[in-house]
Amino acid sequence: MKNTKLSIMMFLQYFIWGAWYVTAGTYMAKILNSSGAEIGNTYSAFAIATIISPFFVGSIADRYFSAQNIMGILHVIGGLLLIYATQVTSSFAFLIIVLIYSIVYMPTVALSNNIVFANVSDTGKVFPVIRFFGTFGWIVAGFIIGKLQLENNISTLPFTFYIAAFASILLGIFSFILPNVPPKGNKESSSLGLEGIELLNDKSYLIFFISAILICIPLSFYYSFANVFLNDIGMEGAAGKMIFGQISEAIFILTIPFLYYRLGVKNILIIGISAWLLRFIFFANGDMGDYYWMIMAGIILHGICYDFFFVTGYMYTENKANEKIKNAAQGLFTVATYGIGMAIGSAMAGYISDYYTINEIKNWPDIWMVPAYIAAAVLLFLIIFFKEKNKQ
Repeated sequence: MKNTKLSIMMFLQYFIWGAWYVTAGTYMAKILNSSGAEIGNTYSAFAIATIISPFFVGSIADRYFSAQNIMGILHVIGGLLLIYATQVTSSFAFLIIVLIYSIVYMPTVALSNNIVFANVSDTGKVFPVIRFFGTFGWIVAGFIIGKLQLENNISTLPFTFYIAAFASILLGIFSFILPNVPPKGNKESSSLGLEGIELLNDKSYLIFFISAILICIPLSFYYSFANVFLNDIGMEGAAGKMIFGQISEAIFILTIPFLYYRLGVKNILIIGISAWLLRFIFFANGDMGDYYWMIMAGIILHGICYDFFFVTGYMYTENKANEKIKNAAQGLFTVATYGIGMAIGSAMAGYISDYYTINEIKNWPDIWMVPAYIAAAVLLFLIIFFKEKNKQ
């Protein structure tokens, strides 16, 4: 029964995100007539809020309140904000709402992970299975949006936010009956949730932290412009096609319990980043004709890209953190990835998108090669570090 509740929580947690986040760029382009820079800045606002909020909320959860109660409050507020986002008519006002919503939503990513970790005995085996339902939630959201073709009609695009809002309020209510995760931190610790920073004293984790920031720069290109790109090249029901990436994620996440202990964190990370490089090369060279397979392969590679870096990263962070900084440590990883890395990457993606746009026509091959070069640099960085470490 406990694992069932945790699985439902994960399903709704990522259903919310998948329902609005993927098509937000298309919403801004079609309804708000936003430029590439404005779209990039909005995704940067999401990331900047991520830098601030997990530290603060993670620390509060650690020291004062039960994690599931904070989850409930934040998701109810978040649902109301998503509804309000459809009422504004300017890119700047939309950015401000996304910023506020992000401050509310992003701490729940770390909190949901911690609720699972606090209630399972073997994280290496059980967490990926429960996290699988989060991927399934994203798949269902994408399937609904793609099937109804909500992204292809200006009048129906706001429904992506209404769907996400309903799921958010539902999860908010449901959170209050989740297994209890009481506060367990030291009241003398930092009020800003900075306790997790002590993990950076570990050189291996520090290198992982830096790599997490860097790899989220190319990740931002995918999140900000993949849906815009697919619609631009003429793919019908692009959001529905993109769920093949989540299906791939669902499949590969189930392999992590077997690979985590057999391959080790080092090899899993290298495989994951290699997939990022390959994905962007496929996007740069694919089309809707003879090379359509490259477009689909780039989408399907999402499973390896995400699972082999991010799911592994949350597990690695959990294993590295001591008992009193679990929430703060998960918040630290969230800050590195969806915060610092994506703040830089989203701003860069918006700038690169506009730079390679002439007469409102985007040069997608050149745009996609930029994140490919960055992924290649991160891969080389990790390979060199691991090689030096093996010599010691």
